[in-house]
Amino acid sequence: MWCPKRRFEAVAVMAGEAVLVEVACRILQVSLSDYYAWRDRPPSQRAIRHAWLTDLIIQVHTDSRGTYGARRVHAELQLGHGVPVSHGAVELLMRRAGGVAPRPGS
Repeated sequence: MWCPKRRFEAVAVMAGEAVLVEVACRILQVSLSDYYAWRDRPPSQRAIRHAWLTDLIIQVHTDSRGTYGARRVHAELQLGHGVPVSHGAVELLMRRAGGVAPRPGS
């Protein structure tokens, strides 16, 4: 079972592929009003912070010439930049960023 946010994203993708929004909502069992409310809602504080942190993580990783993993990036953010962030958040955001590996061998 998909979580509601993923369903809304799927509706948006289907709408971009010339499927009517009404049809996509019916297929994914999402109400039309909930989809439009989700689409028009501003990003949450967490989403904004995650986007900012991701940019900072990529910068630190790039500055290390791609050698820093999540532990070193976490240390650099906390000690070098004074950014309070958990190790788990750094690892998650590095994984989502795709181009930066959170651990050796990942």
